[in-house]
Amino acid sequence: MSWKPEIKVFGEKQFYSNSQVFETYEEAHISARNRHFNWTMAEDFRVVESEEPVNYKWVDGVGDVRLEDN
Repeated sequence: MSWKPEIKVFGEKQFYSNSQVFETYEEAHISARNRHFNWTMAEDFRVVESEEPVNYKWVDGVGDVRLEDN
């Protein structure tokens, strides 16, 4: 199981995600929270379970880091 951050923007009813997938709920939550605070039109954020392979990690002091393809 993996985790995806999702963002809801003002005026929209649904949440949106991008290609980022994290190993832990905590990493995805920090990423979503960070994006929510930095985007002008972000209204809310959440984290959802995913079956997609992990391709990002959160690094304190750096942010979202894309993992190298194996």
